Amino acid sequence: MSSTFYDGKTPLAPNTTLVAVDKDKNSSYAFRWAVNHLDNPLVLAVHVKHKDNICSLRNDLVTVYEPDEDDVANVFGNLRGLCNRKAVQVKEAVIHESDVVRGIVEFASKNFIHTIVVGAPANKGAFSRILRGHQTDVPTALLKSAPDFSSVYVISKWKIVSVRSATRAIQHTLAPPRTPPRLWQSPPSTPTPSRQPQSKSHPVMHHYPHSEPDMGGTRGISFRDKPMSAGNSPLMGNIFEDTPPHLRHFSMDDCREISMDHNQTTNFSFSSEFSSTSISSSTRDIDAEIRRLKQELQQTIDLYSTACKQAISAKKEAEMMRHLKMEGERRVEAIRMSQEAALAIAEREKARATAAWEMAEDAKKRAELEAQRRRDAELKAAKEAEEKEMALTALAHTDMRCRRYTMEEIEAATENFNPSRKIGEGGYGSVYKGDLENTPVAIKVLNPEAAQGRKQFQQEVEVLSCIRHPNMVLLLGACPESGCLVYEYMDNGTLEDRLFRKDNSPPMPWRLRFNIAADIATALLFLHQAKPEPIVHRDLKPANILLDRNYVTKIADIGLARLVPQSVVDNVTQYYMTSAAGTFCYIDPEYQQTGILTPKSDVYSLGVVLLQIITAKPAMGLSHHVRRAIAKEKFEDMLDPVVFDWPVEKALEFANLALACCELRKKDRPNLATVVLPELNRLREFGR
Repeated sequence: MSSTFYDGKTPLAPNTTLVAVDKDKNSSYAFRWAVNHLDNPLVLAVHVKHKDNICSLRNDLVTVYEPDEDDVANVFGNLRGLCNRKAVQVKEAVIHESDVVRGIVEFASKNFIHTIVVGAPANKGAFSRILRGHQTDVPTALLKSAPDFSSVYVISKWKIVSVRSATRAIQHTLAPPRTPPRLWQSPPSTPTPSRQPQSKSHPVMHHYPHSEPDMGGTRGISFRDKPMSAGNSPLMGNIFEDTPPHLRHFSMDDCREISMDHNQTTNFSFSSEFSSTSISSSTRDIDAEIRRLKQELQQTIDLYSTACKQAISAKKEAEMMRHLKMEGERRVEAIRMSQEAALAIAEREKARATAAWEMAEDAKKRAELEAQRRRDAELKAAKEAEEKEMALTALAHTDMRCRRYTMEEIEAATENFNPSRKIGEGGYGSVYKGDLENTPVAIKVLNPEAAQGRKQFQQEVEVLSCIRHPNMVLLLGACPESGCLVYEYMDNGTLEDRLFRKDNSPPMPWRLRFNIAADIATALLFLHQAKPEPIVHRDLKPANILLDRNYVTKIADIGLARLVPQSVVDNVTQYYMTSAAGTFCYIDPEYQQTGILTPKSDVYSLGVVLLQIITAKPAMGLSHHVRRAIAKEKFEDMLDPVVFDWPVEKALEFANLALACCELRKKDRPNLATVVLPELNRLREFGR
């Protein structure tokens, strides 16, 4: 789309659209709306340049000027950016006029403008004028004053806010239409000495040049300056009623304008050459034209009536079809709702049936599981009874290397298991202090509810009967009938009781703690080097480490110990167990996860016990807390506070050795014989 200058002389194409433009945004809205919504081949952007020094009442025609640089910068420059997306021809023109509405109306009348588009004013600014004492804007004045063959559109933000359609078609063969009656009074301009005041009784009439055809040698009607009233002259009335439009100097509308005010008079002069024959001929032509127009009007009325009837019939048919469609939709909706309700009922019934079937299946499975549990319990009870009987029989006929005690002797030693003599209790059973042959002993009684109690009993009798070591608790005898084991009595109880100062026992000095650690490692190494097969304790913890009256350390409770083949220890150092055993926080994590048992499984338990010896803290997460304290250089805070003279450097060496024993992987733990025990003996020698 391109934009060019219109010189005002070249005839415009039919169906031209005039867009009144100014600096405001609504002019841009109106211009864009005209380009996008109207199919007219030519869009003419007209800017009325207000000039106060131009007389408001003039008889000359409007003059079109080429836009200057100021007009392009302020008005047309904003519109040219909109001229790149539509294949529409756009021209620009500037009119110098003191009255905006009059300039647009006269331009539209002269050039037979088909459509006028104007933007609605955002405020009462440059487009406001005083019309008959009232404030009226340009769009409102154009709606009232535009030529009757022009359609007027008022646009605000790309939307039509008001419209006035043309009342007749444009006929370029007729004389140019009149300028509509002025409904406004232009603001008075400053009078000049050369201007003569005009009488208000003479309205402004614009003369349009037009050719006058000959009428049988008679020149057209001419008027002289003879005063005459347009309202009371029959000749004047006949002339302007009977004369065809192309024979007039003034249009019929101009004559009606003159006769609107009976107080106004106009001087008419008639040529003496006007003949009655010409008037008669013109009258006949007008009558014939009127009859033809009446016939065309009647035909148009008939066609319009037929179209109205067809429209009414079509409307009735459309209404009927709409009702039928609505009725059909209601029926379809009712059928759909019925189907959905039926499907919902079916789904509910199906869900109920499924739930009932699932409940029946669950009940059946529960019954089967319950029956299986009963059978398993019965078989287990029968098997345990059989194993117990076999164990008792085997023990009764076993040539034990320890002394055999009767049930009567055990009851007498414990005063029939008096609760006041109970000194300990564990998963295996209870421990009582007793007196046998004037010797204090510790009697451990098998718990009848313990599932593996008989096996542990037999295992401990077999192991302790075959081994002797100063740091292993001494088994004095057993009572196979009641499942009791008789040990030497340890006056200072367990290492756990002393570390946590049970019964307000005095704190152990750091030298004694280093000595106890070396004794534990010595006893553990003795088990690992036992012949013919190494023994893995599997349950090393402070509660299973006993102290005699001289604080000599002895390991007890080896009922969970396992014999590992020597070939396994020397070669692969692994022995697979079907289930892990021991106490939580002391069990080797790798053994717990994989079931692979090696002597280094006891090394992990030893590392936890060593950390408890110097910290006197619970085993849960102890290695993590000690590592973090060392990393933050706060290791001294982890030491048992009841000891005031800790050798911090030696204690740190002790802790690092314990942490090495607590590594998660077996291959990362130090060797008990070559690393752990020598280091603990060195620390014991330091404390002596």
